[in-house]
Amino acid sequence: MSEQQRLTTKEAAERLGVKPETVYAYVSRGLLSSRRTDGGRGSTFDVKEVDALSRRNRREAAAGPPGELSVRTRITLIEKDRYYFRGVDAVELAERYDYEPVAQWLWTGELHPEVRFEAPDDLVAAARQAVAALPRHCGPTDRLRVATIAAAAADPLRFDLGEEAVLATARALSPTLVAALPALRHGQDRRAALADRLWCRLTDREADGASIAVLGKALVLLIDHDLAASTLAVRVAASARAHPYAAVSAGLGVIEGPLHGAASGLAHRMLAEVVERGSAAAVVADHLRAGRRVPGLGHRLYPGEDPRAVALFAALDAVPQAADALAAARDVVATTARHTELHANVDLALAVLTVASGMPAEAGETIFAVARTAGWIAHALEEYQERPLRMRPSGQYVGPRPPQPLP
Repeated sequence: MSEQQRLTTKEAAERLGVKPETVYAYVSRGLLSSRRTDGGRGSTFDVKEVDALSRRNRREAAAGPPGELSVRTRITLIEKDRYYFRGVDAVELAERYDYEPVAQWLWTGELHPEVRFEAPDDLVAAARQAVAALPRHCGPTDRLRVATIAAAAADPLRFDLGEEAVLATARALSPTLVAALPALRHGQDRRAALADRLWCRLTDREADGASIAVLGKALVLLIDHDLAASTLAVRVAASARAHPYAAVSAGLGVIEGPLHGAASGLAHRMLAEVVERGSAAAVVADHLRAGRRVPGLGHRLYPGEDPRAVALFAALDAVPQAADALAAARDVVATTARHTELHANVDLALAVLTVASGMPAEAGETIFAVARTAGWIAHALEEYQERPLRMRPSGQYVGPRPPQPLP
């Protein structure tokens, strides 16, 4: 390369956006190579090396401060007590569309309002057989995890990570999981919306339009919520090029914790007790006396109100049989507000739905898991386009320094 095609120290510094002395620091650290000019009074630098270092610096700056894991995503933005899917207000999407159209739009960017997902017979048969073999005491997340693994085993094409193959898996997985759960009512059309099919797995009560609308809205609102713990687990699995079933299984393994998907069950039990006792005061006092936080209140990402809870409470106002549970929830919020202003979160709103609909305490966890499947697939699709195994932080070893004696 001729000297005319190389950069002076000043030119390299300008291209990198740093001071000239920083350029020499890059040389001393081995990040840049330099060549002395013919006169020996300065150095020149390879244009391609400088540009490559500039791109690297921009990537590291975008990734956030050192020691903080940050993942760039185009799926969900949480900002100022609102949240958005691909820049569109998630609450408005839930007002307008069913779960399947929003899920497909999240995956592909194409919206088809009438789309419905169907479960392949062979996947459903495998999932149901596996779920039927579980002990009766198993919870819904146990059933969903086993159904996911069984469906994967029945799908010989699961290792195809091409976009179309992953999308085919995505469209089949949610309805397969719903179909694998024991039905408490029969006669649901396989082409019905997913909310209708899920309802008869959660309660033996006959569905009414207002309640189904709330369930459908909850499914859309819960599709994704940025890098929640379960979603991060999904992206780690996808980074290792695990197939979509395995990635979803990783997410299901995380949501069982009481601080994530299972939180709605705690809120359900508390709310049912408030309805039974007729007042929140004694129930809240019992939680605080036992050293437990009051479930269903507050969210670390929303200093104000959780927009998901606001939307669901508004929809529940149209459900006559939800009146008692709604009043109990508002009593809980008002009681705790005497000392700490904590707003209701989505777990409390789900609890109102599940208590009012005669669903078991675990129903909110099931709704959460089924809904979040679409978001997990969206994140897996994103991660499959990234460099493999990039989700590999370095451990900070704090054990004894070697050499140590052989035990």
